[in-house]
Amino acid sequence: MYVAVKGGEKAIANAHALLAKRGAGDTERIAYDQLRDQLGVLVSRVMAEGSLYDPDLAAKALLQAQGDVLEAVTLIRSYRTTLPRFGVTRALDTSGLPPERRISATFKDIPGGQQLGATFDYTHRLLADELPTPTITEPDVELDPELDLDVEFDAAMPRVTDLLGRSALIEPDRPAEGWEDPDPADLTREPTTFPMTRAERLQALSRGDEGFLLSLGYSTQRGFGNTHPFVGEVRVGEVEVSFEAPEIGHDVPIGRIEVTECQMVNQFVGTADQPPQFTRGYGLVFGRAERKAMSMSLVDRALRKDEFGEREVSPAQDEEFVIAHSDNVQAAGFVEHLKLPHYVDFQAELGLIRRLNQEFEERRAAAGKDAS
Repeated sequence: MYVAVKGGEKAIANAHALLAKRGAGDTERIAYDQLRDQLGVLVSRVMAEGSLYDPDLAAKALLQAQGDVLEAVTLIRSYRTTLPRFGVTRALDTSGLPPERRISATFKDIPGGQQLGATFDYTHRLLADELPTPTITEPDVELDPELDLDVEFDAAMPRVTDLLGRSALIEPDRPAEGWEDPDPADLTREPTTFPMTRAERLQALSRGDEGFLLSLGYSTQRGFGNTHPFVGEVRVGEVEVSFEAPEIGHDVPIGRIEVTECQMVNQFVGTADQPPQFTRGYGLVFGRAERKAMSMSLVDRALRKDEFGEREVSPAQDEEFVIAHSDNVQAAGFVEHLKLPHYVDFQAELGLIRRLNQEFEERRAAAGKDAS
């Protein structure tokens, strides 16, 4: 703390009061439910990076943080540590995810059709004087429900990657039969160790900073990574969450949450042991977060270099670099700690610079004498 600041505790209390005054503003206070309902994309980001699915709490954190996303994420993570842990839920089954939005850049006609849903993709990016009134009309063209494929699928909207999987054109989504999927470590309760399993990496990427992952994902498209991606599918919708209750003897549905899932398809030329196939990059994020899910899937594929015998030639392929720097709470803490007093450290550096300057002047004076 700044012990030399006049006033001590009173100065800190006044700083808090001034912060509250800045947050109050001169107009009517915003209710948290207004922020939750009207700034849903922002709320989704706070939930994802805070590792806690609760739109109400995320909206309250944003109000308390005056719109500072990092501060809101820190509040949510801090609150999360106080919650009791009753058990674990089953892995989400997104294969039957009923999407509000579902698009594919790999096939034009897909079983179940493309669904544009709520998206900014077709807006004109012009500031409006007021928000438009929502008006939803029936589409002019009905999607053809017939499957233009030689195989039948149980689901009305099967994953696009399953279409490739039936023809063995893409790597399997799980290892060979008989392999048991171990429980991944919980990064919120256990220290991070390298190398990580893919499940652990995905966990870290899902709660990583969207901007950082976006930059890394972009770098892979510019040649800083051995990938050539296609969006196999992006889905946004609600999926059921089931709780594993041993005392009951069966799983218990506890609710539904909104998620965004991205399956990225990448080229792979094959090896002596593996045939040429497409490979996968995967992203799954709380709420409406397409950009985050896509960035996550790009980075996920880049980090799988060892599985495919690829050389590490870029930052996006360096696991420790990516994971250690994607956590925005840790990054913010390390950067902002520079605001704390560093008097002793600086005095040591100042003394060193003075001594070096003195030695420099002495050498220059001696050189001048020798020249004369």
